Amino acid sequence: MTLTFVTNFVHHHQLPLADEFFRILGNDYRYVATKALPDWLIKGGYDPTLDRSYIIRPYRSDEEMFKARQLIDSSDIVIQGASPLEWTIQRKKNEKVTFHFTERIYKKGVPWIKLPWHAYLNYRNFGQYKNTYLLCASAFTANDFALTRCFVGKSFKWGYFTKVDESYDVEVPNQGDSNSEITQIMWCARFIKLKHPELPVLLASRLKGRGYKFHLNMFGSGEEFEYIKALISSLSVEDCVTLRGNLPNEEILKEMRRHSVFLFTSDQNEGWGAVLNECMANGCVPVASDVIGSVPYLIKDRVNGMVFHSGNLDSLFEKTILLLDNPTRIKLMSLKASSTMRDVWSPMSASKNFLELSQYVLEGKLSQYNKTEGPASWHRI
Repeated sequence: MTLTFVTNFVHHHQLPLADEFFRILGNDYRYVATKALPDWLIKGGYDPTLDRSYIIRPYRSDEEMFKARQLIDSSDIVIQGASPLEWTIQRKKNEKVTFHFTERIYKKGVPWIKLPWHAYLNYRNFGQYKNTYLLCASAFTANDFALTRCFVGKSFKWGYFTKVDESYDVEVPNQGDSNSEITQIMWCARFIKLKHPELPVLLASRLKGRGYKFHLNMFGSGEEFEYIKALISSLSVEDCVTLRGNLPNEEILKEMRRHSVFLFTSDQNEGWGAVLNECMANGCVPVASDVIGSVPYLIKDRVNGMVFHSGNLDSLFEKTILLLDNPTRIKLMSLKASSTMRDVWSPMSASKNFLELSQYVLEGKLSQYNKTEGPASWHRI
């Protein structure tokens, strides 16, 4: 089987899965990156030097452009991520198997009056082609497309698959500072409105007022940074909230192991949220908003994490104190979170499951495919 993945650029959230595909398929796998890594991501800690032998960068030369186009047209399977639809138009017309990998398309909703036009566009771009399928990089993607009757019965759970460190001992979950009763809480994102960096600070104020012993470390930078800094001061929580700035991804992963609880406060504009994969894989128990794309796929509420109602401080507080009041629950959820990422949502599991799904499709036996949990399983509506 030959497989080509085409997307916008190379970054650390895509490479663990790509490495697994290459490990299994060797030179029958290629990764086409259509753009260079943008400056704003580099400033945010992304590594612009990442490279692999299987990566093709068509923006660099005509030779690489020709090679990329040839692979996209001829491969048995193509996964198309963030790249122009015209790149796969010919193979779709030729009824060659194509999986579109995308986050939700109606993050802000869609007026009903526009649905007929959207239905036409989705039919033109996807629905008319027999062998075109959907990989949902959000638990809400399939439902968005279903509003226009597109990809119904052709949608599969997917996402981003970050590194899972097999050497990490999940039997010894992190408990923050073992020499104190202070619970270490972490928040990590760009300081922008959709990430709601104000919610952790407001939570900290309420926790402090109720006498809880904790410390909140906030990592990242962005346009809301100065506002958050002022909010921390106005609420007098400087003693329990620290702004840590940007760190390289490898350092962030280490910080996750030093913290017990991870706050993920984004609203519905968060497509997937790969930081959830990372915190769970490193045993940091998430308290996450229910409208983030990855949350319904990865978290079972009160089993391997906590899910709160998006934007609702009362709900966030309620779910957080359920952890702070019960250290044993933190230990158990830490183990469950780690095992979810290691056993179900790892790059190894995703690559294996996807290749199995692809084989069923290529052999015309998709009706016999019965996987219902984990990556590449059916997303039923």
